[in-house]
Amino acid sequence: MKKIFLFVTLFYTALASSQVYHFKSEQNGKSIIHRLMLDENYLVETQFSSQPAEFILTRGGFYSEKEGVFEVELEFNSNYESDGQKQLKISKDSTWEEVSKERLDLNGKWLMAGRMTDEGERRRDTTGPRKTMKFLNNGYFQWIAFNTESFQFFGSGGGFYTTDQGNYTEHIEFFSRDNKSVGRVLPFQYSLKGTDWHHQGKSSKGVPMHEIWAKRDR
Repeated sequence: MKKIFLFVTLFYTALASSQVYHFKSEQNGKSIIHRLMLDENYLVETQFSSQPAEFILTRGGFYSEKEGVFEVELEFNSNYESDGQKQLKISKDSTWEEVSKERLDLNGKWLMAGRMTDEGERRRDTTGPRKTMKFLNNGYFQWIAFNTESFQFFGSGGGFYTTDQGNYTEHIEFFSRDNKSVGRVLPFQYSLKGTDWHHQGKSSKGVPMHEIWAKRDR
């Protein structure tokens, strides 16, 4: 009974820690949205504005938490060339507003693991430092391309998403490579096959694609 109780406690603790928050700050007369996505061990903070649309920065990694203070060992930092920051300490306070939507079945951290081709699956190694990751959490999503060794940042975009009977739809709220992409709605089909997420449709450039994403372990 003690083992069952411990398992249930840990399960609900992990579930409760999968949340999305935001708070706002002012910079040069501009209202900046800080979005924080976190699960039981990973935290991503992204800063952007909506009027006008502008991507500012994103950073994230595995964290530890004590009394509302999150200490993050960053895996990526889009502003690294300017600030050289590899650690982040951020304190939760009353300005954090929880904006989590309904929990959906794609919650989790996913690594780009390959594509489906005419010849079948073409997999790629996900253990190297060069990663493309999607973090989906309670109705929100973000993809980030980065290198954990060199701290190179290649791009990121995100917003909120919906799923319905195999349909997956992304609503873009920020995009580091092109602010003009904000507001776009991208429909896809999806299926879960074991620990893989098959993601099929057209890319932002209108090119047909069938991607394979694999659940990420620490």
